[in-house]
Parts: sequence; structure tokens; C-alpha cells
Amino acid sequence: MSEHSTDLRQTVRERYAAAALQVTEGGTACCGPQPVEVDENFGSTLYAADERDTLPAEAVAASLGCGNPTAVAELRAGERVLDLGSGGGIDVLLSARRVGPTGKAYGLDMTDEMLALALANAEKAGAANVEFLKGTIEAIPLPANTIDVVISNCVINLSTDKPAVLAETYRVLKPGGRIGVSDVVADDSLTPAQRAERGDYVGCIAGALSFAEYRAGLEAAGFTDVEIRATHTVADGMHSAIVRATKPAASEPHATALSPADACCGVNACCTDAETPADPGVSLSAAKTASGCGCQN
Repeated sequence: MSEHSTDLRQTVRERYAAAALQVTEGGTACCGPQPVEVDENFGSTLYAADERDTLPAEAVAASLGCGNPTAVAELRAGERVLDLGSGGGIDVLLSARRVGPTGKAYGLDMTDEMLALALANAEKAGAANVEFLKGTIEAIPLPANTIDVVISNCVINLSTDKPAVLAETYRVLKPGGRIGVSDVVADDSLTPAQRAERGDYVGCIAGALSFAEYRAGLEAAGFTDVEIRATHTVADGMHSAIVRATKPAASEPHATALSPADACCGVNACCTDAETPADPGVSLSAAKTASGCGCQN
């Protein structure tokens, strides 16, 4: 990762850590947690009142997204859902209710403060079918072909390596799995410099892909049935959009996907306490490093 990318990631981490602390400290006050201020295009107001009213106040207050991906992901009972950049856990908790006790909702976040807040919110909500993981969306700590649906709420836009995010999303999805995310997308006519003029990177603006770039990136990762639909304008030429796509169910895998025999880089029982290298002649860390495996922890 370049020094510039590292600095941007740290900036994002600090911003979301501060947001989590603001909500946590507000929750101990007499008036309860106060929503993190962004503007009317982001946050909890994008969720229906009946959804907000059934969740812990801290989960609602910590919402920083640009949409409501659980409303468009068409989640079904028994499915396994992964939320990229889960923050305070609002979308994980809503997903957990939709998939029911036979399903499971995972949340992935890189910020300790947000993970602590999300765990507290899950406990308050009594959600037994949720699990929060620490990691980055460019290196998802889950085995290949294990997730039915990937959702995200204005987080992919923040990544400095979006091809890695899309490739990792494709990897963890089961054949026939799908994505349903909300993200900020730019008009094709805007240059990167013009996008940057409309807001800072952490504000979900400057890092936005254009509609054409987003489609090309998804297709390059192997996705089909790509749909990108703007829902509302967040700045001049910049839109909150619903992004849907599918991992093909065909038997022949995409070139960037792993076959079942090579799941998670030749590591058996990847991301569990029992993981071992498929080749006993090499160490576990060497097997992961040599293959570029996303599951490095």
C-alpha cells in the first residue's frame, strides 16, 4: 500500500473512531446519544421510522451511510449476510432480523471503537445471530464461497483500492450470491479532480467512482447482472446509488475466483483456530503470503 493510501486509511479510521466515541459518550448523558452530524443526505433519516424505533438508540445515532442497503438486498430467511464497514451495527442488526434465527449477519470494520459500539448494540438488541469481525474490506477475513449476500452503506467509496474490495467481495460470495450496496457514484462527465472539489475523502465524495467505472470494476471482478441506480443527489454531479450484481452460479469459475479445492489460498479451515497449510511442507504464513490470500489474520 502506498504512503498516500495509508494516510487516507488512517484519516478514515480516525474519523469513524471519533464518531463512535461521540455516540458512546452521548449515550451516558441524560438526553441519550446524539446523531453524528453529516447532512440530510447521510445518516439515520434514510431509514424508515419503524426500523429506527426497534433498534438501540446508539446504533441509529452512529449511522453515517448514504442509503439503506437492507431495504434493497431482498434478504431471505436462512441467508448469511456480510456488511462491509459495519460501523455501529445498524445494517447488521436489521439484516439479522430479516434472515432470522437460521441465518447469520456478519459485520466487518477496521475501527476498534466502532466494533466496541456495535458489540454493545448487538447485546442491547438481543441479537444472537450476529458476529463482528475486525479487518479491512480489501482483505476480508472469511473463507471463499461462504456468504449469500454482501451489503455495504457508503463505505466502498472510502477505499483506496476498490478493485481489491470487489475481488474480495466476489471471493467470499457463494456461486449465485449477490451484492446490494449503497454508495456514492459520480456522473461519468466528472474528472477525479472535479469529484475532489465537491467534498473531502472521508465525506464519501472525493473517492467516488463514476457510473461507468463502477460497472467496469464489477464486471472485471467477475460479476454479472450489474445494476447501478441513482436514488438522490448528494452534491453537484454526485449521487447516492443502489448497486446490485450477482456472482455467476455457473460451474466454471471466474479467473479471479478461487475454486473450492483452493478455497482461501490452499489453507485448510481458513480463519479458524484449526487452520493449517494445505501443503505441509510450507508454513501457514508462507502459504498465505505466497498466494496473496485475503485472509491474512
